[in-house]
Amino acid sequence: MSGSSTPLLGRAASAAFPGPGLLWRAGAILATVGVVTGAFGAHGLRKRPGVTPDNIRAWETAAHYSFLNGLALMLVSLHPRFSVHRFAGPAIAAGTAIFSGSIFALVMWRDRLKWLGPITPIGGSVLIAG
Repeated sequence: MSGSSTPLLGRAASAAFPGPGLLWRAGAILATVGVVTGAFGAHGLRKRPGVTPDNIRAWETAAHYSFLNGLALMLVSLHPRFSVHRFAGPAIAAGTAIFSGSIFALVMWRDRLKWLGPITPIGGSVLIAG
């Protein structure tokens, strides 16, 4: 089949952005970040001074969303229509990065990054739109 591909091998040069290969890789990265941050939250985060049970729950939520949305993005990359959609995949990737990333940053550096608090719901909204 001319121009056909799998998410791992990419598409023909004329393929639309973002393309299934990019979405697959972004999903794999987000899922990996979810696993790594989840493990850190379960083991290393509790040892940091000033970390509260609420901080740990927020961290776990962010890790959970990163992992699940990474898997969802990998599934989107397999769909014949949505894998080349200009909004769905990028919105899931960006929304997850903003949502989870802002929570991770707030838990780690709340005193220095208080301005990130209002950013978290924006990431969630972009994620939902995707």
